Amino acid sequence: MSALLSTSVLTAFYGDFQALFGIDFEIAFGEIVAIIGANGAGKSTFLKSLTGLLKARPDAIVFDGAPIGGIPAHDIVGRGIAMVPEGRRLFPSLTVEENLMIGAYRKRTGPWNLNAVYGLFPVLKEKRRNAGNALSGGQQQMVAIGRALMSNPRLLICDEISLGLAPIVIKDIYDALPRITRGGLTVIVVEQDVGTAQRVSNRLYCFQEGRVSLQGNSGELTREQISRAYFGV
Repeated sequence: MSALLSTSVLTAFYGDFQALFGIDFEIAFGEIVAIIGANGAGKSTFLKSLTGLLKARPDAIVFDGAPIGGIPAHDIVGRGIAMVPEGRRLFPSLTVEENLMIGAYRKRTGPWNLNAVYGLFPVLKEKRRNAGNALSGGQQQMVAIGRALMSNPRLLICDEISLGLAPIVIKDIYDALPRITRGGLTVIVVEQDVGTAQRVSNRLYCFQEGRVSLQGNSGELTREQISRAYFGV
């Protein structure tokens, strides 16, 4: 399968501090790839680089055959990459529906609109006139996912979407993933829970101290391999 997105020797810096050291990564059309790693392993920095929030040399990141390293974040969205950020980051002064509509500001065509999001998460239709911060944590996460989908992305990036949620809520959200990807949407999932990461993905990457310490088919990697790569022992 050909890669929709790939990185080649990707580095990233915060001032003089180097956070990523030559990351090689790829994800094929229609694939779900999980990224795991301890706090400080470089996962969030990697996502910031992909989404234009950190500078990268142009050819270090290639999306759909075109170099996109270092281009502005709003142009990244326009090309078809959307992120569900850690912590959800809804606008508390806006209603659920207004938060969702913000995702459609680039007016990309595709299958996702308000009706499609409400079909995916029916509770959001019931709460559509509520303030974004008047929902449960799980419902807020549904709004964040729906907002990203409203941009009709080709690549959806989910950053720690299970963080702080009850196990039953996490299951409900991940159970929606097959419906989200049914039309061929490609997904990167950053997930703290290794078991969940393996279960929902086709392939898995482990980051450790800004480097890729392990990669492979999710169902074939053993807990021992993952533990060594995760902790560096």
